Amino acid sequence: RELDDIFYKYGRISDIQIKRPDRPPAFAFVTFTHPRDADDAVYYRDGYDFDGGRIRVEMMKGRGGGRDGQYDVTKGSGKSQYRVIVSGLPKSASWQDLKDHFKKSCEVSRVDVDRMGKGCVEFRTEHDMEDGL
Repeated sequence: RELDDIFYKYGRISDIQIKRPDRPPAFAFVTFTHPRDADDAVYYRDGYDFDGGRIRVEMMKGRGGGRDGQYDVTKGSGKSQYRVIVSGLPKSASWQDLKDHFKKSCEVSRVDVDRMGKGCVEFRTEHDMEDGL
């Protein structure tokens, strides 16, 4: 539960596996639904103070996800033709922050942000998009 509390802000978590080897330290694998969320967790939580020490957060080596830094948030998911690109966001902005902002005035179907200050907000209908603007 504590790991979920530390990482939930960065996206949907699909799995958490805690490993306690015979010789400390313990470690865990936190798997996110989207690789960009894992990138954000590494960026913001590596070196985080936890339970009297600092945790090390890194991408899994070998098999597994992660992206090579070539991700373009402005392309969206491709599931909606109603999309707004937002720029000038603070680097600390999360997709939840942007979604909460838009939810005040409309229904949002998907939100994505990067660490370069760009975001993409997708809507189900043109009406929702117009209300959001």
